[in-house]
Amino acid sequence: MKLPRVRELLGRPEALTRPAPPADLQGRARPDRAMTIVEAVTDKYLRVLTAYDYDPTVAGHNPDAAMTLVATERTIVAENENVAALTFAAVDGGDLPAWQPGCHLDFHLPSGRRRQYSLCGDPADRRHYRIAVRAIPDGGGGSIEMHGLAPGTTVTVRGPRNGFPFVAAGSALFVAGGIGITPIIAMVRAARRAGMDWQFVYSGRSRESMPFLDEIATWDPARVFVRPDDEFGLPSADDLLGRAPVGGAVYCCGPTPMLDAVRGGFAATGACALHFERFGPPPVLGGSPFEVQLVSTGEVLEVPADESALEVIKERLPGVGYSCRQGFCGTCKVRVLAGTPDHRETRLTPQERVDHMLVCVSRADGGRLILDL
Repeated sequence: MKLPRVRELLGRPEALTRPAPPADLQGRARPDRAMTIVEAVTDKYLRVLTAYDYDPTVAGHNPDAAMTLVATERTIVAENENVAALTFAAVDGGDLPAWQPGCHLDFHLPSGRRRQYSLCGDPADRRHYRIAVRAIPDGGGGSIEMHGLAPGTTVTVRGPRNGFPFVAAGSALFVAGGIGITPIIAMVRAARRAGMDWQFVYSGRSRESMPFLDEIATWDPARVFVRPDDEFGLPSADDLLGRAPVGGAVYCCGPTPMLDAVRGGFAATGACALHFERFGPPPVLGGSPFEVQLVSTGEVLEVPADESALEVIKERLPGVGYSCRQGFCGTCKVRVLAGTPDHRETRLTPQERVDHMLVCVSRADGGRLILDL
C-alpha cells in the first residue's frame, strides 16, 4: 500500500480514566505536556545522531540507512485490481531489520521516484519483507514501476519506519478498504496471536478486487465481515463501525471516503480511540490562495485555497520529486529563495525551515514564494 500518512486521534472524556490505546490505524493520542517536552528533546537528539555515519554495532538499525534488497517473488493476489504481492530479501541472504505491524518501507526506485508501502508479511520472518501494490495506470508511475520489479531485481530501500503503530492489548475493531488491507492484516494477525478481543470489517469494490481473502477465510467467521460494494452497496458509518468495542480502539486504513465516514461516525460509538492512516493526500483545510514562482522558468503559478502547491507545480513540471504527499517523507523538499512559508509538517528541523519547505502540504499566508525549481 502506498503510504501517504496523516494520523489523528479522536479521544473521548472517559478515555482519561483508562490507559489510552496505542495510536495505530489512523490515530494519535493527545500528548501529555511533559511527554511532549521529552519527545522534542529526544527527536532533536536523534536528528544529531543520524547526521553522522551510523554504526549498527553500537545500536539498532537506523531506518535512514539505505539497504539494497533483491526481489525474490512476485504474486498477483487480486486480479481485478492487479494487486501484486512482492517479497524482498537481503542480497547476502542475511537477517533484515525487525519490524512491527503498521511499519512501512521507503522504496527508492531506479527512475528516481520514492514510494512508501506497508509491510504485510510476518514480522517473525527476519529473512523476508513482503508488501502488496495495486497498479494504478493513470497514477504517478510508482505503482507500475513496482509491478515491474521481477525476481532478481535489486532496489534501494530505507526503513522500516512505523507511523501507524499497533499495541496488541485490549479490544479493537479493524476496518480496511481495498489496498488499505496491507497494514491492517498484519495487525489482525498480531491481535489473534495475542488473544485480543477483535473484530474485522473489510470493504472493497468486489471480492475479486480484495487481496488476501483466502487467508481471511480461515479466521473466525464470527469476528469477520467481508462486505464488497457490489454485494452490499457503499458502506455507511454504521456498516463500518457497528462492531466497535466499548472502551476499545478502532483502527482504519482505506480511501478518503471511508476515512471520512469513520471519522464522522466515531463519536456515536462506545470506543475511546480512533487510529487511521490514509493512502492519499489529505484535504487542504484553512488554506488561502497564494503564488509560487519557479526560478527555472520564471513562471508564476497560482495556488488555489483548496489545492497544494505540489499539485499545481507538477502540472508544469511533471518530473518534480514527491512521494507521500502528506508531509512526512521529505521527498518534495525545495529551497525557498524569497517569501515566508506556512509550514504544515513536522519533518523539517527549525534550521531547514529557514529556507526550505515541503510543497506537498506547506503553503504561504498569501503573497508569493520564489522556489528553487
